Amino acid sequence: MDDIAKELAISKKTIYTYFSTKAKLVEAASIYAFEKINKGIFTICASNYNPIDELYKVKSLVLEQLKNEESSPQYQLQKYYPKIFETLKQKQFDSVNSCVTQNLNRGIEKGYYRKGIDINLITRIYFNGMMGIKNVELFPKNDFSGPYLMDSYLEYHIRAIATEKGLKTLQNIIKK
Repeated sequence: MDDIAKELAISKKTIYTYFSTKAKLVEAASIYAFEKINKGIFTICASNYNPIDELYKVKSLVLEQLKNEESSPQYQLQKYYPKIFETLKQKQFDSVNSCVTQNLNRGIEKGYYRKGIDINLITRIYFNGMMGIKNVELFPKNDFSGPYLMDSYLEYHIRAIATEKGLKTLQNIIKK
């Protein structure tokens, strides 16, 4: 709280006028960041890109929004504010479930993804993988950069569900 007050050039007392506890401030900041990123994701999803380009545009947005993070916000929340973490995780799942389900349906319809994939299962695997690669104990920052993990996971995900058309699109993106 001292650091925040100093950065804002206000007193801690002023901060506590608006947020009764540090946890309330962390919760408000976390929800704000989530809503900002979520708005950008839904804007991308509504832009009618091909489904594979859409996933890469979402990845770029998320990386851009979190580029100044020195440590994993997810890890910090999970460790110090587990209730806030669980609330945020549910909001993230609901959002991902909606966007990825639409992405998968469009991908199948347009021939980028294989017919017959279990959309409910694939959506959950995608979410779990995206959350999992943020685990700094499993993927230490010294060994795995955020962009590398996201690129690798996204390629892995797409290769698992893509048709030949989808793989060609993926290869073109990777070449860029």
